[in-house]
Amino acid sequence: MKITITSDYITLGQFLKFAGIVHQGGEAKAFLATHKVVINGEEDERRGRKLRDGDTLVIEGVDFEIVK
Repeated sequence: MKITITSDYITLGQFLKFAGIVHQGGEAKAFLATHKVVINGEEDERRGRKLRDGDTLVIEGVDFEIVK
């Protein structure tokens, strides 16, 4: 699934809300503590992680790609 951003980057926490994975930004921390998120082939749980054009994510078996 492609997620289009208009800025240079989006944080992982913002992405989770934007993609509808969490409903409120505050839920991101708890989600990341209990779910595996793979960014560009590496597991990451930092909600402040900057995602940029071309980055790929796998969350709960769903593939995402950031495009600008």
